[in-house]
Amino acid sequence: MSVISVDTNRYENIGNYKNAGQEYRKKGHPRKTKVYDFIDKKLGKVAPIGIYDRVHNNGFVNVGITSDTAEFAGNVIRSWWYVMFSPTYPFATKLLITAASYGSNGYRVRLFQDELQKLVNELNLTIYVGNDPPG
Repeated sequence: MSVISVDTNRYENIGNYKNAGQEYRKKGHPRKTKVYDFIDKKLGKVAPIGIYDRVHNNGFVNVGITSDTAEFAGNVIRSWWYVMFSPTYPFATKLLITAASYGSNGYRVRLFQDELQKLVNELNLTIYVGNDPPG
Protein backbone atom coordinates (compact mmCIF):
# COMPACT_ATOMS: atom_id res chain seq x y z
CA MET A 1 0.00 0.00 0.00
CA SER A 2 1.26 3.44 -0.86
CA VAL A 3 0.76 6.34 1.55
CA ILE A 4 0.59 9.92 0.29
CA SER A 5 -0.08 13.25 1.88
CA VAL A 6 -2.03 15.82 -0.14
CA ASP A 7 -1.72 19.48 0.78
CA THR A 8 -2.87 22.72 -0.76
CA ASN A 9 -0.93 25.88 -0.09
CA ARG A 10 -2.21 29.40 0.01
CA TYR A 11 -2.32 31.33 -3.22
CA GLU A 12 1.12 32.52 -4.24
CA ASN A 13 2.07 35.52 -6.35
CA ILE A 14 3.89 34.70 -9.57
CA GLY A 15 7.09 36.64 -10.02
CA ASN A 16 10.48 37.33 -8.55
CA TYR A 17 9.50 38.21 -4.98
CA LYS A 18 11.69 38.29 -1.89
CA ASN A 19 11.83 34.95 -0.07
CA ALA A 20 13.10 34.46 3.47
CA GLY A 21 15.00 31.31 2.42
CA GLN A 22 18.64 31.22 1.39
CA GLU A 23 20.21 30.86 -2.01
CA TYR A 24 23.95 30.74 -2.49
CA ARG A 25 25.22 33.20 -5.09
CA LYS A 26 28.56 34.78 -5.89
CA LYS A 27 29.46 37.61 -3.55
CA GLY A 28 28.40 40.94 -4.96
CA HIS A 29 25.84 39.38 -7.36
CA PRO A 30 22.56 39.33 -5.44
CA ARG A 31 19.34 38.31 -7.17
CA LYS A 32 17.17 41.33 -7.86
CA THR A 33 13.67 40.98 -6.45
CA LYS A 34 10.58 43.12 -6.23
CA VAL A 35 10.50 45.28 -3.12
CA TYR A 36 6.78 44.86 -2.41
CA ASP A 37 4.61 41.79 -2.79
CA PHE A 38 1.75 43.44 -4.66
CA ILE A 39 0.08 41.19 -7.22
CA ASP A 40 1.51 41.50 -10.71
CA LYS A 41 -1.60 42.08 -12.84
CA LYS A 42 -0.03 40.34 -15.86
CA LEU A 43 1.14 37.22 -14.00
CA GLY A 44 -1.50 36.89 -11.25
CA LYS A 45 -1.58 34.20 -8.57
CA VAL A 46 -1.45 30.40 -8.52
CA ALA A 47 -2.74 27.68 -6.22
CA PRO A 48 -0.11 24.93 -5.71
CA ILE A 49 -1.18 21.45 -4.61
CA GLY A 50 1.52 19.04 -3.52
CA ILE A 51 1.64 15.29 -3.01
CA TYR A 52 4.29 13.74 -0.84
CA ASP A 53 4.81 9.98 -1.14
CA ARG A 54 5.75 8.95 2.39
CA VAL A 55 6.87 5.46 1.46
CA HIS A 56 9.15 6.37 -1.44
CA ASN A 57 10.16 9.83 -0.16
CA ASN A 58 9.35 11.85 -3.27
CA GLY A 59 7.07 14.73 -4.10
CA PHE A 60 4.86 15.96 -6.90
CA VAL A 61 3.52 19.51 -7.24
CA ASN A 62 0.88 20.79 -9.63
CA VAL A 63 0.03 24.46 -9.99
CA GLY A 64 -3.44 25.70 -10.90
CA ILE A 65 -4.19 29.13 -12.26
CA THR A 66 -7.97 29.32 -11.87
CA SER A 67 -8.83 28.38 -8.30
CA ASP A 68 -8.22 25.92 -5.49
CA THR A 69 -10.99 23.38 -6.10
CA ALA A 70 -11.71 19.81 -5.13
CA GLU A 71 -11.77 18.87 -8.82
CA PHE A 72 -8.26 20.22 -9.21
CA ALA A 73 -7.07 18.30 -6.13
CA GLY A 74 -8.58 15.09 -7.53
CA ASN A 75 -6.91 15.68 -10.89
CA VAL A 76 -3.54 16.24 -9.20
CA ILE A 77 -3.83 12.81 -7.55
CA ARG A 78 -4.77 11.30 -10.92
CA SER A 79 -1.75 12.95 -12.58
CA TRP A 80 0.56 11.76 -9.79
CA TRP A 81 -0.75 8.20 -10.21
CA TYR A 82 -0.10 8.10 -13.95
CA VAL A 83 3.17 10.05 -13.98
CA MET A 84 4.98 9.01 -10.81
CA PHE A 85 3.52 5.90 -9.26
CA SER A 86 1.87 3.63 -11.82
CA PRO A 87 4.91 3.20 -14.11
CA THR A 88 7.00 2.02 -11.16
CA TYR A 89 4.35 -0.06 -9.38
CA PRO A 90 1.78 -1.17 -11.97
CA PHE A 91 0.20 -3.83 -9.72
CA ALA A 92 -0.61 -1.59 -6.75
CA THR A 93 -4.20 -1.93 -5.55
CA LYS A 94 -4.39 0.22 -2.39
CA LEU A 95 -3.67 3.86 -1.62
CA LEU A 96 -3.89 5.74 1.69
CA ILE A 97 -4.35 9.50 1.33
CA THR A 98 -3.84 11.77 4.30
CA ALA A 99 -5.36 15.22 3.87
CA ALA A 100 -6.05 18.19 6.09
CA SER A 101 -9.61 18.56 7.34
CA TYR A 102 -9.93 22.00 5.73
CA GLY A 103 -9.69 23.43 2.22
CA SER A 104 -10.76 21.90 -1.07
CA ASN A 105 -8.95 18.61 -0.49
CA GLY A 106 -10.26 18.11 3.03
CA TYR A 107 -11.29 14.56 3.76
CA ARG A 108 -14.79 15.79 4.73
CA VAL A 109 -15.43 17.79 1.55
CA ARG A 110 -18.14 16.08 -0.48
CA LEU A 111 -16.84 17.16 -3.90
CA PHE A 112 -13.35 15.85 -3.03
CA GLN A 113 -14.96 12.53 -2.06
CA ASP A 114 -16.78 12.45 -5.41
CA GLU A 115 -13.51 13.10 -7.26
CA LEU A 116 -11.84 10.26 -5.36
CA GLN A 117 -14.74 7.95 -6.25
CA LYS A 118 -14.20 8.76 -9.93
CA LEU A 119 -10.54 7.86 -9.45
CA VAL A 120 -11.48 4.57 -7.74
CA ASN A 121 -13.76 3.68 -10.65
CA GLU A 122 -11.16 4.64 -13.26
CA LEU A 123 -8.19 2.85 -11.71
CA ASN A 124 -9.93 -0.08 -10.00
CA LEU A 125 -8.14 1.00 -6.85
CA THR A 126 -9.01 0.91 -3.14
CA ILE A 127 -8.49 4.35 -1.60
CA TYR A 128 -8.47 5.09 2.12
CA VAL A 129 -8.61 8.71 3.28
CA GLY A 130 -7.64 10.02 6.71
CA ASN A 131 -7.02 13.27 8.52
CA ASP A 132 -3.50 14.68 8.56
CA PRO A 133 -2.30 15.39 11.15
CA PRO A 134 -4.27 12.74 13.01
CA GLY A 135 -6.34 13.82 15.99
